[in-house]
Amino acid sequence: MKGFLLAAIVTLFALIGSASAAERATIVRSSGLFASPAQSAEKVMTIDRGTGLTVEDKRDAGNEPWVKVSISVPGSTQNEPAREATGWLPAQPVVGVSTQNGDQIVYGEAVDSERQAEQRGGRKGAADDAMRLYYEVGQLFPNSPLAAESLWRSADIRWQLAKSSHKPLEEQYLKEVISKFPNTKWADQAAFDLIDSQLCGDWNGLPDCPTKEAEAYERYARQHPQSPKFGEAIFDAASRLGTVADMYRMSDQKEKAAAAHNHAMTLAKEVAGNAAMGDWSYRATTLLYKLQQNIPLYGVPDEGP
Repeated sequence: MKGFLLAAIVTLFALIGSASAAERATIVRSSGLFASPAQSAEKVMTIDRGTGLTVEDKRDAGNEPWVKVSISVPGSTQNEPAREATGWLPAQPVVGVSTQNGDQIVYGEAVDSERQAEQRGGRKGAADDAMRLYYEVGQLFPNSPLAAESLWRSADIRWQLAKSSHKPLEEQYLKEVISKFPNTKWADQAAFDLIDSQLCGDWNGLPDCPTKEAEAYERYARQHPQSPKFGEAIFDAASRLGTVADMYRMSDQKEKAAAAHNHAMTLAKEVAGNAAMGDWSYRATTLLYKLQQNIPLYGVPDEGP
């Protein structure tokens, strides 16, 4: 009787251990999700690179390792809730939290996908692949030295894709970088991206919008003095104020024009000649020269602002 009870307890703990063995993972090459562990089985769907997975079981079938996974499938519309899908994947492209050098493997695939997206004739959907893969580095390996950069790269790609396709900008992913990795250059760059949501788009020939935008860029620079985007932010503020000065001059508001012009000069001098600012130093030097020579920045025929 005691032997039977002991065996039952051992079996119970084994089952508990198996149930808790679920592992978070992702996939570094797209693959079919099958109803059973065989290539000839019914294909449930295709799983793209960087999709978040939960590995529930492992099995060898047909001399090939397989993993049973569950994934969250987004609804086809914004109002449709996500659903869970379960099936079997070939195990080779699956990288989990226990995979040796897993963070580097997923990060490397993300970089490769990003390069594919930049190439003419590159793999279709590569930018989305990179976005998902970078995000999974941050989710699966939060203590990795690659986690902060990966989370920012994912959020930045998502942001740029939304801008280029004129879709709503999703701030939550950039804010996640800031909250998880505060006081890092990646948080600084995420905060810079968020300025986009404060821009007017069309100035309509009036100084209010470029003034507001200049304030946003200068405020960012003062709050993030160590940011890799500091030079760019100062230049963006100065160039907008130079434009504001021209707008006021065209409407014969001399005092306001002079104030905006002087402010633009002061900002441009912060970056001009500072080699640490890279190309922004040279652009600021050119801007400063135009301001000093009263060369218009706005209202020039056949040129935009």
